Amino acid sequence: MRKKLSGKSLLHLFFLGLPVFAFFFSMFIGSFPVHPRELLDLLASHLFGYSTSYPEVYNTVIFQVRLPRVLLGMMVGASLSISGATFQGIFRNPLVSPYILGLSSGAAFGAALSLAFLPGTSIQFAAFFFSLLAVGLTYFMATTRRSTPVVSLVLAGVIVSAVFDALLALIQIAVNERALQSIVYWIMGSLGTASWSKIYSAFPLFALGCTVMLLLRWRLNVLALGDEEARSVGLNPELYKIVFIIAASLAASSAVAVAGVIGLVGLIVPHMLRMLFGPDHRTLIPLSLTFGASFLVLVDDFARAGMGFEVPVGVITTLVGAPFFAYLLRSVRSGGWE
Repeated sequence: MRKKLSGKSLLHLFFLGLPVFAFFFSMFIGSFPVHPRELLDLLASHLFGYSTSYPEVYNTVIFQVRLPRVLLGMMVGASLSISGATFQGIFRNPLVSPYILGLSSGAAFGAALSLAFLPGTSIQFAAFFFSLLAVGLTYFMATTRRSTPVVSLVLAGVIVSAVFDALLALIQIAVNERALQSIVYWIMGSLGTASWSKIYSAFPLFALGCTVMLLLRWRLNVLALGDEEARSVGLNPELYKIVFIIAASLAASSAVAVAGVIGLVGLIVPHMLRMLFGPDHRTLIPLSLTFGASFLVLVDDFARAGMGFEVPVGVITTLVGAPFFAYLLRSVRSGGWE
């Protein structure tokens, strides 16, 4: 007899397939109306290489505006969510996000430096370089006697973030009004400047980081038990912490470099999934990838069409995530990390 799927299994399948729905739903959002049949015909014509007779404006709207934005939003959301789930597993704390090691502050400083004083330099490259530099400094500061305690990493991340925030403030004071507006808008986090070039530049690092986290996700279950328990089963906790931190930082840095600082996605998405499906990272990591992609692109739909004017998506995620973060603080204080 065939075994019936339980409610939890059906929910699991729903979250895995949610990006398909989010993709097609988001492709219809916008001021230019496109019929579902026309959209499918256009997508199929480019995918399978046959010609179709639609006005050129359809190609512009679909393939130069909406498709890059939707794909970039899904990639950024997936990167932040899977990185957040990984960092929470490493630090054994559900209140940790991908920005805990100073990554966002370093990226913001790099972007501001490029916008203000290095106009010929790629903003994405500068943000990515300084985000990884911040993570590297954090890890270097926290490592003592060939060990890297979690508390030391968090404290070092706070210090590095404060330093880069201070440097960012100096740049904001020194630049003219136009450059200041660009810096502030970038820091808010937005998908409004999505393009194919941004997708091409961020995808290799996104794919590399996410692949490592997906392939090694079962080891996060062991690391979450503590260093002593990991050593007792023959796992080198320091080695795998480094591997996961590098992989998560690569994915998150690639996202921040192309979209700015989009807050709290890496915090709330993994914890929502943890409450629904439990702490097993073999399930949590793939679901963070799919639900994170769907969550951010759907929030961006609201950000660009829900108010009659476009709002940076980072503002919406922060407004949504702040109350949820307050709830986490209260629940963790009473219940602890399980």
